[in-house]
Amino acid sequence: MPEDSHQAVPAPAASGRLPDLPPPPAYGRRSVAEVLTSAAASLGVDGFSNTLGLPAASRVCVVLADGLGRNLVKQKTAHTPFLRSVIQAGQGEVPVWLDSAFPSTTAAALASFGTGLSAGQHGMVGYDVLDPDQDKVVNLLGNWDAGVDPATWQPFPTVFERVGGQVDVSTVSLSQFDGSPMTRAALRGGRFISGMTAHARTAAAAEAMAAGGPSLMYFYVNELDKAGHRYGCQSEQWEHQLEELDATVKRLNASLPAGTTILLTADHGMLDVPEPQRIDFSADPALVERVRHTAGEPRMVHLYLEDGHLADAAGSRERLLAAWKARFGSRVWAFTRDEAIAGGLFGEVRPAVERRIGDVMIAARDALALYDGRRMRPTAMEVVGQHGSLTKAEREVPLLCFKAEGRRRRG
Repeated sequence: MPEDSHQAVPAPAASGRLPDLPPPPAYGRRSVAEVLTSAAASLGVDGFSNTLGLPAASRVCVVLADGLGRNLVKQKTAHTPFLRSVIQAGQGEVPVWLDSAFPSTTAAALASFGTGLSAGQHGMVGYDVLDPDQDKVVNLLGNWDAGVDPATWQPFPTVFERVGGQVDVSTVSLSQFDGSPMTRAALRGGRFISGMTAHARTAAAAEAMAAGGPSLMYFYVNELDKAGHRYGCQSEQWEHQLEELDATVKRLNASLPAGTTILLTADHGMLDVPEPQRIDFSADPALVERVRHTAGEPRMVHLYLEDGHLADAAGSRERLLAAWKARFGSRVWAFTRDEAIAGGLFGEVRPAVERRIGDVMIAARDALALYDGRRMRPTAMEVVGQHGSLTKAEREVPLLCFKAEGRRRRG
């Protein structure tokens, strides 16, 4: 474990001006970071706390649907007959919703899910962020930089690694995620079982679980998120993928061993941003004054100030904050790194992680997406469904828990 693993950056002294930020994610109590740790505890594995109060089990299958926000589950019940029946059955042993990590993006949230830690500990603090050692912005999802070692960037053992000696651990997902940098950083450990279709993955999951013995399975579904980004989460295409998810969970209910605990959750939610509200902020010089790097996501922007202006860093931050507030007003939360840390948005922050976070951060409050057109491909501004910020639509995710009817083993 790294030398600074238990050191937190102290909260700065009050500045007299704190942004009107929502409360931080409920790390340690009711967030995505507690799903796998609670599942491990429900299996009787030592060293874990069943924070979410999951029922005792010998097998647990955690289905994570990328992009499935709590509000979308509530809005779209006509498309989820099986999930609706689970909700109506009233099996209320667990909370019905959780907080995503901050930012509410896949890299941060899946890393919290996989490690049981907040982003300030695991270090996956955005879709792309500054690597201070290289003085360059690096991607933490699907296009990792060759100079970044996943196991060094995120040095803590995953839940899968910690439980692997006591229960069977498996991941069921698409083949391209087998050994990917994101997997190696946040979800390493156990067997990887691939399947290119939902039917193939459910069949593989049933076969793996039928082998017997205590087991923990992670079942990843990414089709909702892809459809949301391309068409929007209010589109027919997204609703079709929601129906496919409902059918997938129904098949798991019927095919996994009877009594298997099935959990359905997500990494983040989503909302649609209309084209006129996808804005290239780099066209306004005041919004990038003395900014050396921009990173993050369109709804949670990291701004890193020029190193050459450290003597005037406080003044630069204040002018930058004032410029963003003058341009967008109450449409954004604008705050500094120190304020984000003091407000607990990243949880406790390791010193090695602190400089990965922007000096100034801009989080969208309404249907707004903010791009640096100097470094983004034009196609990036075609994305409809967005996430990353602190709104309820993005940060609240469901947690459903039920026992599989399943196939009873003979003999």
